[in-house]
Amino acid sequence: MTSEDAGRHATDEEGARAAAERRLRRTVAAGTATLRALASTWRMRVVHDAPLRRLRAEGRPVILACWHGELLPLLWHHRAQGIRILVSEHRDGEIIARVAARLGFGAVRGSTTRGGGRALLGLVRELEGGHDVAVTPDGPRGPAHQYAPGALVAAQRAGAPIVAIAAHVDRAWQLKSWDRFEIPKPFARIVVAYSDELVVGGASAREAAAEVPRFEAVMRELAERAERASRA
Repeated sequence: MTSEDAGRHATDEEGARAAAERRLRRTVAAGTATLRALASTWRMRVVHDAPLRRLRAEGRPVILACWHGELLPLLWHHRAQGIRILVSEHRDGEIIARVAARLGFGAVRGSTTRGGGRALLGLVRELEGGHDVAVTPDGPRGPAHQYAPGALVAAQRAGAPIVAIAAHVDRAWQLKSWDRFEIPKPFARIVVAYSDELVVGGASAREAAAEVPRFEAVMRELAERAERASRA
């Protein structure tokens, strides 16, 4: 390849990257605008958020944990609170990160299951810096509703409590994705339920990871509580 050919190739690559960035920006802008319009019609009900409010009043940073498929209404509910959210580095994660940034979230990039060391370090640093963090312990690629131990290890290392969150939506579009991602329909009724403060025991990452069954049980019970509240 001649220097002239190499120059043209580099220019073509730069043009392709610029075009991809423009498409991404348009997608994020449209997605954020659609979310704001849709979410303005949702009717939210909160169940048992006293533990979270107490932790925040005490100035104790917390890990918020929810299933990946329930992320959208919870992003809206917790907007503009300065929470740092863990998002993966693939393209879908980039879209989520940029939409979340427009809603007032910070981002920790990476996954607690893939290349997890850097992500765990980022979570611990944010917690030690006094910020709440949010994770989807079955993300970014599932299996759905299986609790990966990364959040537990981060909690153990930072000495931070976990508060689990469940969102029950009475009507939603459900994507044909691994997590059955939910998009609440206009005027949907959404119940957001919180767990008590959860403390990860053990003195090592191995011992923290051994608590996965307990936390999966908490998530199941919390989902049932949110569903019961939606019928009340």
